[in-house]
Amino acid sequence: MRRTSRDIRTANRYGVLRQIIAHSPVSRQELAAATGLSLATVANLVGELLALGLLTEVGFEESAGGRPRGLVAVNASGGTLVGVDVAETYVHVELFDLALNVLARADEELRPGESGPDQVIGHIAAAVESVTGRAGSGAGDGDRDGRILGIGVSVPGQVDREGGVSVYAPNWDWHDVPLLSLLAGHLPHPLHLDNPLRACTVAELWFGAARDRGDAVVVNLGTGVGAGLALGGSLHRGVTNSAGEWGHTTLVLDGHPCHCGNRGCVETYVGAPGIMRRLRELDPGSPLLRPGDQTATVAALARAAAEGDPVAVAAVRETARFLGAGIADLVNLLNPEVIVLSSWVASLLGEPLLTGVREVVARHALARPLAGTEIVLSPIPTNPVSLGAATFALEGFLASVGRGTPGPGAPALLPGPAGGTDAAAG
Repeated sequence: MRRTSRDIRTANRYGVLRQIIAHSPVSRQELAAATGLSLATVANLVGELLALGLLTEVGFEESAGGRPRGLVAVNASGGTLVGVDVAETYVHVELFDLALNVLARADEELRPGESGPDQVIGHIAAAVESVTGRAGSGAGDGDRDGRILGIGVSVPGQVDREGGVSVYAPNWDWHDVPLLSLLAGHLPHPLHLDNPLRACTVAELWFGAARDRGDAVVVNLGTGVGAGLALGGSLHRGVTNSAGEWGHTTLVLDGHPCHCGNRGCVETYVGAPGIMRRLRELDPGSPLLRPGDQTATVAALARAAAEGDPVAVAAVRETARFLGAGIADLVNLLNPEVIVLSSWVASLLGEPLLTGVREVVARHALARPLAGTEIVLSPIPTNPVSLGAATFALEGFLASVGRGTPGPGAPALLPGPAGGTDAAAG
């Protein structure tokens, strides 16, 4: 899609705000150096963000041989953002201020049999209403403090973010569900849709291990599995917003059946259901198994492995073996600077999983690309999916400036290269 001058200006506005959130307080001169934009363009964009109430002037700093430089910072109380992480077994919602600090959290459990669109939407609406109510964010549109600028929703599977549609969620057998249109009847705020691969990757780009890295892969390990891609410092979506479906690449020919209809997918061996199956194979009567509860099973497995339980240690080792083989393919194919293990399975299994993965990758990846790749656990202390989803809401708000309030399916624009095009943005 050809980018218009408005698209470029939005991307530049987003890039400047991203730098300010990451480095507050900061001068306009520092922003120009960091983004590659001219000082005049940065001054114009900062002026717009100040007028919107997203920034505040916070004083001056001495310059080397010139007038003191004015400093700006994000106005944390200038509005709120909601990030929604919808997974196969839960809905987790966080409310953020504009500095992306968490103000409130809420969780809803998705029990077996509660995966219908109406049921999932009900849980999303309940959790969002809980956090906005507890944080006092029901302020009217005329009240800048507490205004909700937007809600970012992450759902598993393939999504049409512009249309607000869940195109295909294999673990739920969803096909072409108009999710944001359905949600709009419950939540009177701008809504923005994507999936956890993109959300985790943006979170790592802003606050995590991919920050200031050119090429990164964020491996999302949960019930489902995928790989978010950041190439050249920007989120890579692919032609149909489907890039990163690494979890549905073949790891074992004629292997275990996958919900997507194929056999031997990466996801069937390293996702939470695959880990539970491996534990049952090693010890059918294992006390670590919590039938119907993936999170409790993986948590019990992690605790037992840390205590040296031989079955648990073997289960983690086997998971690392399959995961490491798949990650070696990513190293050879993409030659990234960093591969980040993210989401709740990676967080629970932690260092033992990471150590095992590194050992396997060292055996299977080519030496030259591996030498340039670091494999790490996500350092983000909060939920990376809801954090990334909140940035989509922020991006959507910035895209709406000057063209009215976006509707439920309004797109959040792709973050482009930080420099953009000065002539179009000035």
